[in-house]
Amino acid sequence: MNNPPAFPSGNEVTLGDLRSNGHSGMTLRDYFAAKALQFLLGYEESTPENDAKVAYAMADAMLKAREA
Repeated sequence: MNNPPAFPSGNEVTLGDLRSNGHSGMTLRDYFAAKALQFLLGYEESTPENDAKVAYAMADAMLKAREA
């Protein structure tokens, strides 16, 4: 399964006193899971543990669909 960085940056970034020489960003799987989690929140039978499992299962399905 291909899981590239979601928001890579090779540029130097300065925020106040903080300086970064770039970063790979979060993974695409984490980004997809975060978006799926927004959909899952608020259901009556929702629990944090179950929501996290379902969100990552949905993210894995999205990554697999990208390969097709």
